[in-house]
Amino acid sequence: MREAIELSLTNIQAGRGGPFGAVVVKDGQIIARGFNQVTSTNDPTCHAEVDAIRKACQALGTFQLDGCDLYTSCEPCPMCLGAIYWARPARVFYGNTKADAAAIGFDDQFIYEELEKPLDQRRLPMQQFLRDEAQISFQAWTEKQDRTDY
Repeated sequence: MREAIELSLTNIQAGRGGPFGAVVVKDGQIIARGFNQVTSTNDPTCHAEVDAIRKACQALGTFQLDGCDLYTSCEPCPMCLGAIYWARPARVFYGNTKADAAAIGFDDQFIYEELEKPLDQRRLPMQQFLRDEAQISFQAWTEKQDRTDY
């Protein structure tokens, strides 16, 4: 956890992005370090947890973090939480809370609230389109004998 916190401080000093750092640990060893690079890369998905997950998966040569722990300087936002669930680490440890983040201007509460609303009541309009055509790839996936499930 101290390494994740140190990364969050270093990130501020380096001017790469927000005050967030994360590490992935396997068998007691740090295998990946990540930090927030949203503003320096113009990539809204480049949060510390996502960066650490990407690097850890590359290092391990897999798309899941079985047997790994994720340490992050702050409670994960909804996007990072989704990525964490997909990566399937054993455990997640965090320092600051989402309320702490909101207190300094990083408020994700509206996303949590939006997820609870029906699609037609969300701020971002969403409409289903060309479902029949989209189903073709799902059918092909279902029929694929050598697919890698995840």
